[in-house]
Amino acid sequence: MNDYNPMELMLISAARELKDNSVIIVGTGAPCAAAMLAQQTHAPNMTILFEAGGIGPELKKMPISVGDSRTFHRGLFATSMDNIMAMLQRGEVDTAFIGGAQIDMYGNINSTMIGKDHARPKVRFPGSGGANDLASLCWKSICMTVHNNKRFVEKIDFLTTPGHLGGPVAREKAGLPPGCGPSKGVTNLCVMGFHPESKRMMVETIHPGVTREDIQENTGFELLWSDDLTETKVPYKEELEILRKKVDPEKLIIGRPIT
Repeated sequence: MNDYNPMELMLISAARELKDNSVIIVGTGAPCAAAMLAQQTHAPNMTILFEAGGIGPELKKMPISVGDSRTFHRGLFATSMDNIMAMLQRGEVDTAFIGGAQIDMYGNINSTMIGKDHARPKVRFPGSGGANDLASLCWKSICMTVHNNKRFVEKIDFLTTPGHLGGPVAREKAGLPPGCGPSKGVTNLCVMGFHPESKRMMVETIHPGVTREDIQENTGFELLWSDDLTETKVPYKEELEILRKKVDPEKLIIGRPIT
């Protein structure tokens, strides 16, 4: 079945990375849509957390913020931000969704500013929010973003959120918990992982209709390529129906153009 748009494929590809019986923390928008889809398909026992304190809500309609009352609806627990952060510190959260304006080959993310002068940047972004805590303390993180060479850069302008920092054991040397770090990057062109030794970004599957040249031309650094490189599986009919009819019937996310 090929009746889908790039945003739908990106959301479905991200949802497939989430595991049943896991605990994940998400923000609003596209990460929440991917989590809702996973929970309504292959991961019914997955527990979703929100930064403001919602644990395990029944998500019938997509929240508009991490503090939206819908993030607590029929949930397991209505707690507070400090308790959510304590869960991260205790190692109780498996996966976090992370986004940003720039990302480099080690999965380091900038969501603070564009430019070299912090006092007078070309563009000012919202900053970390909880992203630094999430990427520092969750066992793994997934970045979902549009793929172009303005976002995928050789050197980010500001380190907001740590990925694998400068390579192997760099996180541990910086005092971050061992065994944690970014695991996947999901874009409108491909799904990427990280090389187990160098910790550099590595393409694992290429979306249908996309070439290796397309991906490299839209990346500001040299990518690695998996020895088991395959084509991303197209969306199944059930995934598309649930995404369109239950997760995002108003097309708030899936109706967005990818630019």
